[in-house]
Order: sequence, then structure tokens, then C-alpha cells
Amino acid sequence: MFGINGPEFFLLLIIGILVIGPQRLPEYTQKLANLVKEVRRMASGAREQIKEEVGIDIDDVDWKKYDPRQYDPRRIIKEALLDDDTKPVSSGAPAAVAAVSGAAAAAAAPAVTSRPARVVQTLPPGTAAPFDTEAT
Repeated sequence: MFGINGPEFFLLLIIGILVIGPQRLPEYTQKLANLVKEVRRMASGAREQIKEEVGIDIDDVDWKKYDPRQYDPRRIIKEALLDDDTKPVSSGAPAAVAAVSGAAAAAAAPAVTSRPARVVQTLPPGTAAPFDTEAT
């Protein structure tokens, strides 16, 4: 508890009893007991509120699934690059959907290959490049 071992806790308890004194000790122990009860009540209230808002039981959540240490960026990128995004149209799909998806794929193919020619403008030799003093 807080990195305190048994003998250190016992020593702190003795010092606390000496500092507080025997007259105020019952009052402070009652305050400590009330504090512990209040903290437990608040924790159970927070758990119930989360359960109501989220709609799941916190005990049923698989927290290992959300642990960021399990994710290897190299593996994720490799799987994303090797993953085939083209999904075949099922045989039970309507013919119009298959025709539209085939037409869309055919229309997309020329668009990728037909790029406009890149135009590079050069300044005459000895001419300074334009400079904008307000640009950062």
C-alpha cells in the first residue's frame, strides 16, 4: 500500500497516535471510517453510472483487447498492404449491381492511367524568383 512495508506502517501509526493524542484519537478514527465509507459509496455510484450510460457490465469487458501494447504497427501495416480490398460479387446478387460495379471498375481504370501532363515553368536566366514578404 503506497510502497510502505509493515514496519514503516507501524512506525507511522505510532507517530500518528502520539501527534493526535489519546483525546482526539476516537474522533479521527471515526472521520477515517466515514471517509472510507464515502469513497466506497462514490466508487460504487460511479460504477453504476457507467453501467447505465454505457449499457455493459464493466466486469464483462475484455480489457486485454483494448491494451495498446498488443498492437505492432509493422504487423498492422503489413496486413493492410497485403489485404485484398476487391470483394467478389456473390452469385445471388442482382445482375444490375454486378453490371454497375463492373462498369464503375472499368470507368475508374482509365481515370487512373490518364493523367494530365505536368507543366514546369522556368524563369529566364538572371531573373529573380518572385518573393512574397507577407508569406511565412
